[in-house]
Amino acid sequence: MVTKGNPGDNRNNKGPNPMPVFTVVGLCAFFYILGVWQRSGFGKGDSIAVAINRETDCSVLSDLSYESHRDGEAGAPDAPEGEVKEFKPCDDQYIDYTPCHDQRRAMTFPRENMMYRERHCPPQEEKLYCLVPAPRGYATPFPWPESRDYVPYANAPYKSLTVEKAVQNWIQYEGNVFRFPGGGTQFPQGADAYIDELASVIPLDNGMVRTALDTGCGVASWGAYLFKKNVVTMSIAPRDSHEAQVQFALERGVPAIIGVLGTIMLPFPSGSFDMAHCSRCLIPWGGNDGIYMKEVDRVLRPGGYWILSGPPINWRSNYRAWQRPEDELEEEQKQIEDIAKLLCWEKRHEKGEIAIWRKRLNTDECTEQEAQSSTCDATNDNDVWYKKMENCITPAKTNGSWKPFPERLNVVPSRITSGSVPGLSVETFEDDNRSWKKHVNAYKRVNKIIDSGRYRNVMDMNAGLGSFAAALDSPKLWVMNVVPTIAEKANLGVIFERGLIGIYHDWCEAFSTYPRTYDLIHANAVFSLYKNECSAEDILLEMDRILRPEGAVIIRDDVSVLMQVKRIMRGMRWKTKMVDNEDGPLVSEKVLFAVKQYWVAGDNTTNSL
Repeated sequence: MVTKGNPGDNRNNKGPNPMPVFTVVGLCAFFYILGVWQRSGFGKGDSIAVAINRETDCSVLSDLSYESHRDGEAGAPDAPEGEVKEFKPCDDQYIDYTPCHDQRRAMTFPRENMMYRERHCPPQEEKLYCLVPAPRGYATPFPWPESRDYVPYANAPYKSLTVEKAVQNWIQYEGNVFRFPGGGTQFPQGADAYIDELASVIPLDNGMVRTALDTGCGVASWGAYLFKKNVVTMSIAPRDSHEAQVQFALERGVPAIIGVLGTIMLPFPSGSFDMAHCSRCLIPWGGNDGIYMKEVDRVLRPGGYWILSGPPINWRSNYRAWQRPEDELEEEQKQIEDIAKLLCWEKRHEKGEIAIWRKRLNTDECTEQEAQSSTCDATNDNDVWYKKMENCITPAKTNGSWKPFPERLNVVPSRITSGSVPGLSVETFEDDNRSWKKHVNAYKRVNKIIDSGRYRNVMDMNAGLGSFAAALDSPKLWVMNVVPTIAEKANLGVIFERGLIGIYHDWCEAFSTYPRTYDLIHANAVFSLYKNECSAEDILLEMDRILRPEGAVIIRDDVSVLMQVKRIMRGMRWKTKMVDNEDGPLVSEKVLFAVKQYWVAGDNTTNSL
């Protein structure tokens, strides 16, 4: 048990620039506690604290307290906190609980147009106010790139895909790990060979194609191997069409969400992705007057590419192997070709079972669109959360030329220079970029393993302009940039233009992912933003659900808000440490660091501060 320090004599210590000493004391004390908290191996946790302590110089110490400072007064003690609510573990049946994609709830909705596979969140009275446990034997994932090929069996103990997809080389079970050979239904020679074929048509090697969308992703091998090309892919698949496919993707360290093309719009702004892909994703592209192709067209930027591999492409050569009637496949391909023409897509390639179209940069001369299809109202094309898909074509917005990655990461996005995002200026963007570089450097002084490879899957819960992710940019990690639906400005388009990926989400609801899928979560002013929308307890329990055992959290907010958050955390099997803003102890904004303890199903002991 860690005993809190006594602020005592340091309460009024306001000598010149105390920050260097505060930093050393906070760093040493925090990671000494981490050394006590963290597991040391044995197939369970990892040895984070050992690595950190090895790098931490604790030769300069003082008796300065590392208690939080209230109201800007250095060393002020916490106010009496009273009784702390202790959150119990959920029953073991909830190990892989996905609240808004619960199978039992899903089966009460119509199956038409995949409606039952969409988000259906529980009402407030049915929410679980408990901690979702990790399965027994849970192990820290392998570091990237080993995690691309190997996942501990205990983390997702489901073998059905190894049987169902045995001949397609998706996944194999070997001892106590799953191995992912990089195969797929449409790429029997491996994902590398498949991607190389695409690269003969699509410029995947010069940074111009950076963001991709993979619909019906399976275990996301396409996205996993695209990292070699410095392409980051948002992979989506419905819950349990094949068991645990999105869970496997995230265990591998590949961006993925539970999702489906059904009746509601995808949670991305218009003109986001450089490339979209479907490999035998079983989406009826030609059906419903092409509404799903129109939705892909909405999220695809002008000049972006769409890849379709598998039926019905090249049906004349393959209809016997597919065991489907010729006329049915012929009609299916004709529908797709007609819709692509209506969308003003140019067919660039068809060979074998792969077809590639490109969305034109300029659609002004696409007279067929005007004659044959209605145009969507584009007054607010970012308002997509729970909005029904409309059978119309979204007007393409040309926001200037796209820069190659990584150049585009830090240049001012054309959405800002063109005035497309009200209230944002070039100066605002540049100031934001500078501020987050400073913040991230301060984070790294406290937690020196942020960019070591220990954290692969990172989430920014209130991403703003994506500058936190830009400051973290590294091949060792990727960031899911979340823009809350209640945020003042819809900046997600700016984030995509920078070559980053993200999603709209309402934090009063559960995120579309499995438990234990993020290594590091960053929350900037999230609790202040939602103070009148839902409880901090709801948000913290969701953070706990999606955070891995021994994962880390960084929360940046006003000290009064953080005191409430810290109190709730005391009953959640988390360890916390609040530190001053890097601009000094008199700033009311503070930073709360937290680590989720390692515990598994059946472990009902508590160890709260």
